[in-house]
Amino acid sequence: MRADPQPRLHAAHALLPEGWARDVLLAWNTAGTLTTVSPDTPAPTDAPRAAGVLLPGVPNLHSHAFQRAFAGLAEYRGERIDVSTETRTDASADSFWTWRDLMYRFALAISPDQLEAVATQLYVEMLQAGYTAVCEFHYLHHDPQGRPYADPAEMALRLLAAARQAGIGITLLPVLYQHACFGATPPRAQQRRFVTGTDALLDIAARLRAHGAHVGIAPHSLRAVGPRALHEVVAGLHALDPSAPVHLHIAEQQREVDDCLAWCGRRPVEWLLANAAVDARWCLVHATHLSDAERRALAASGAVAGLCPSTEANLGDGVFDAAAYLAAGGAWGIGSDSHASVDAAGELRWLEYTQRLARQQRHVLASPAHRQVADRLWLGAVGGGARASGRALGGLAVGQQADFIVLDDSGTLAGLDPPQALANHVFALAGHGAVRDVWVAGVQRVHEGRHALERSACARFVAARRELLDEV
Repeated sequence: MRADPQPRLHAAHALLPEGWARDVLLAWNTAGTLTTVSPDTPAPTDAPRAAGVLLPGVPNLHSHAFQRAFAGLAEYRGERIDVSTETRTDASADSFWTWRDLMYRFALAISPDQLEAVATQLYVEMLQAGYTAVCEFHYLHHDPQGRPYADPAEMALRLLAAARQAGIGITLLPVLYQHACFGATPPRAQQRRFVTGTDALLDIAARLRAHGAHVGIAPHSLRAVGPRALHEVVAGLHALDPSAPVHLHIAEQQREVDDCLAWCGRRPVEWLLANAAVDARWCLVHATHLSDAERRALAASGAVAGLCPSTEANLGDGVFDAAAYLAAGGAWGIGSDSHASVDAAGELRWLEYTQRLARQQRHVLASPAHRQVADRLWLGAVGGGARASGRALGGLAVGQQADFIVLDDSGTLAGLDPPQALANHVFALAGHGAVRDVWVAGVQRVHEGRHALERSACARFVAARRELLDEV
């Protein structure tokens, strides 16, 4: 017997940061950090063996957990109400802005218990889909009347509890939200659960850190946070933790760009890069509508572009020019955002396919170093997602967290070499069924496609959603 046993796993094939390797032995310590990543190593007789291709887990860099409660329930044409005449007309130009009205109804109704139930189900689904960590962009701070809870961090702590129950890693990003639009427009009544002061928001962040959470901060958007508050909240966060991540929505819709131009004469990303010290700690979520100059400057800043292709498609936001951004050396990652889809491989497929549709060509995001599109996409999402998480989640390397998944090669992936198996998983719609096993911080959370909480979490979720639907 070994004198100092460590958890270990041997894989016949594994995707390392530098590419595919054979006969890889992994070992990790009690903190869940990889201490050995050794290619070309024969399998020790006492080491468990991965039952398929081994991949690094993907961090999900953008999530609004409560929105899982109405995913798929806004797929109908709505009505517009003319408040001056109280008449209803067909909303033939449905967009993000009409979808947002339904989102507000759920946001105003959900309770702490319901949020925890919805988030637990979501995080179980994420694990089964190949995500091993999540950045939770959280703005439901107050009760439905807009009053602080006895513990101002109540709702964020429910998200932390859900993540710990499911076993997914989490970076909590409490959101600063103060205005309805550019120029300090007063917030709408529907936004009362979001609105908070800078000091109060930093207090929530400090409370979460005291509970052992990984914490960043999220000025919601340039629409919702003015220049002074943006500076103060970022400075306050980095006084608590100089390395903590900063996330914000930006340039998601053309209307936002137009409103920003009317406010200051500059486009959103242009204004931000000129007025904030944007660097590798930042994640600019969506950044869909960029000029060429903005795209190059964002790539040079080191910030991560947080792409959510299935949500951006669902809301009709537009197409991020990923080919030009990657050519400029930009960092990026993926998120499931509103959870129209909870599927790491699916987000990567959407990302490549939108580029193909826009450019009318194939294999747009391949590169000389990665001729297999899926290889480049998977490794890019891991690297950018780790940076956006502010945690050591950068793949199968010593010093990184032991987050990894195994693809099931006993089904339709059987007989394929490793790059083919990953490409099949991403592009041939193998779905969640191809994710066989999942480890987070060295602890197995999914075994043969099943999570220990999947039945109980689903039952709680369905009950919470039924209550919400009765209320809204």
